[in-house]
Amino acid sequence: MLDAVVVGAGPNGLTAAVELARRGFSVALFEAKSTVGGGARTQELTLPGFRHDPCSAAHPLGINSPAFRAMPLERYGLEWLQPRLPMAHPFPDGTAAILSRSVAETAASFGPRDAGAYRRLVEPFLPHWDTLLRDFMSLPMTSLPRDPVTLARFGLAGLPPSTWLMRRFRDDRARALFAGLVGHVMAPLDGIVTAGVGMVFALSAHARGWPVARGGSQSISDALTAYLKDLGGSVHTDYEVKRLDDLPPARAYVFDTSPTALARIAGLGRAYEGYRYGAGVFKIDYALDGPVPWTAEEPQVAGTVQIGPGSKDIGAALHAASRTGRAPENPFLITVQPSVVDPSRAPEGKHVFWAYGHVPNGWDGDLTDAIERQLERFAPGFRDRVLARATAGPRELAAHNPNYIGGDIACGAASGLQLLLRPKISLFPYATRHPAVFLCSSATPPGPGVHGMSGHNAAKAVWKMLRSQS
Repeated sequence: MLDAVVVGAGPNGLTAAVELARRGFSVALFEAKSTVGGGARTQELTLPGFRHDPCSAAHPLGINSPAFRAMPLERYGLEWLQPRLPMAHPFPDGTAAILSRSVAETAASFGPRDAGAYRRLVEPFLPHWDTLLRDFMSLPMTSLPRDPVTLARFGLAGLPPSTWLMRRFRDDRARALFAGLVGHVMAPLDGIVTAGVGMVFALSAHARGWPVARGGSQSISDALTAYLKDLGGSVHTDYEVKRLDDLPPARAYVFDTSPTALARIAGLGRAYEGYRYGAGVFKIDYALDGPVPWTAEEPQVAGTVQIGPGSKDIGAALHAASRTGRAPENPFLITVQPSVVDPSRAPEGKHVFWAYGHVPNGWDGDLTDAIERQLERFAPGFRDRVLARATAGPRELAAHNPNYIGGDIACGAASGLQLLLRPKISLFPYATRHPAVFLCSSATPPGPGVHGMSGHNAAKAVWKMLRSQS
């Protein structure tokens, strides 16, 4: 009998399997798709030689992840590539605010009226960043805080809505960039803890940047898989699990799936009926005949570019997608251009680029024209560079990854109490009412992102149970 079986080979499932194998447990991992990766895959979606990331592409939480940093993933081919700027946020007047590794450079891009306010916001936390992030991403109840004082100070600043925090800025340049940071988790700006979301993304950039993985996000998943196999774990792809009886006997079963799928497979009935899925996304992967023709200089060297003219525009777009059931006419866009720092992603002189906007969960329309109109405002002539495009709305995204129910790439709404208390109010969110079944997906704390910490935290709960039985 195996010690543990893991279902789902996304970053969290792979991390959970590695953490258990590192501690001497026998582990087998089963994945329904033909390749591992979940939200961290790389594929030729448009034309030969253009390697796209169907979901995640830039990885501020990946390079900062306490779980990943404790593993020798570089031995297995993972290499982080840093663009000149982690992120840029252009404005209609041809200028841009930036998120730089340097706090001073970032603050200066906001203008003199807000430079000091921004520095006072982030600088106190940077010397304690590694400990703070471990404490923040390990909660709840997986370990005691190592620096409770700094965590409490962060909580005071981060627990309120981002709209409260943004009041300290006098001009909209800083407010727009910060609103865009919150938009990465598809949460309305007025939700609790959204201030903390924006701060985590900003501090991640200042600490270690927003890199891409050389060769694509698949490199992260492949490195985790290779490490797992070296530790004695086995990986089985093209293996769809419909019920627990489809799996080999094991002392524990760990699911990197949505709560909906877990309840169906494990026979948990209505255990997660109160769990909410959030806004979906409409995503376009582009093969380009050259770099994106940004008007502003800063986006030309940034890995990630946020597109939203102002904080009110961003707030309105997020509100429309999350609360009105209508796709925004002027969507807020998150875009990533990996080939500015990794030329291996496209043929010589060509580029890969992706953009997505937020839409209601399960929306079945076409946002292509709205997305490209937004891009043309900040990069005139963009459409002339397009060689091919691959579009994916909520239906296509859910088909690509069953965890993306209704196109929700966060595997559950990251808003309200559910941002912190996922998948339900519990001190033990990774456990289920079945004593041998655990959940490790982004539906558990600390939530969405390619960081593996949900898998790490769940694995801790599993190995404590396994050792108690020895």
